[in-house]
Amino acid sequence: FGHAGEEALQACMLEYNGFDHNAQALRIVTKLEQRYPSFDGLNLSWETLEGLVKHNGPLTQDSSLPAAILEYNQQHNLELNSYPSAEAQVAAVSDDIAYNAHDIDDGLNAGLLCLEDLKEISLVGPIVLEVEELFPEIDKSRQIHEIVRRLINSMVNDVIGEASMRYNKLQVTDSQSVRNCNTAIISFSRSMIECEKALKGFLFPNMYRHPRVIKTTDKAQTIVKGLFSHFYLCPDQLPEAWQKDIDKAGGAKVARRVADYIAGMTDRFALDEHNRIFGLGLSL
Repeated sequence: FGHAGEEALQACMLEYNGFDHNAQALRIVTKLEQRYPSFDGLNLSWETLEGLVKHNGPLTQDSSLPAAILEYNQQHNLELNSYPSAEAQVAAVSDDIAYNAHDIDDGLNAGLLCLEDLKEISLVGPIVLEVEELFPEIDKSRQIHEIVRRLINSMVNDVIGEASMRYNKLQVTDSQSVRNCNTAIISFSRSMIECEKALKGFLFPNMYRHPRVIKTTDKAQTIVKGLFSHFYLCPDQLPEAWQKDIDKAGGAKVARRVADYIAGMTDRFALDEHNRIFGLGLSL
């Protein structure tokens, strides 16, 4: 359930060091996956793990950081106070590009957004007008695909241009010089950052807070919270493999195990499990 599911698990885990999707990803690849005979987790490189934890930039080592990150950093210094590799920075900005593009795509296809409103947005408006002028006869589906495609191209080209400028200005020569910079190397330009802020400012009230979206979000969070409450109170109803080495009396260890189990569910499986347990016949 994406961010809705994460928020629900965070609420459930407030008393047990919280739930954070980056920390959860680290736990999955260093602990929860069990593929090797002599150690838990996957055999990933330091650079991969560093990028997973720091892809959004340097982290301050204090109590606000998830326990999983602090504990792993004590074992394998991830240099939390420096920027990650260029590859990790690419992943971070790619995430922003994907979210922007898919939100526009989903909003238009679901009828939550309309092209006339998007024409007023600095990042998308010129693209909509250009597509309408170049392809006046195409159907709506092709029109949306072309708008989204050009939106992605616009953001990608902006990142390429900005990154090239920063590489030259900061005289980046190797991976360590990337980490030593006091700013990101891979980033949107200042003008694109402002355009993206304006887009998000439009999407928040018109899509993310749309009544249909809120209804689905509330239902998703009800499912996640219901599953958490059930399995926390009845850990003996977890699959057998998930019951290993947990105190049936409750507490942080049980809560974390339940959160791990729910976090690994697909939307469909979570819905089916909720209906099996509570018999409410919910649908999304």
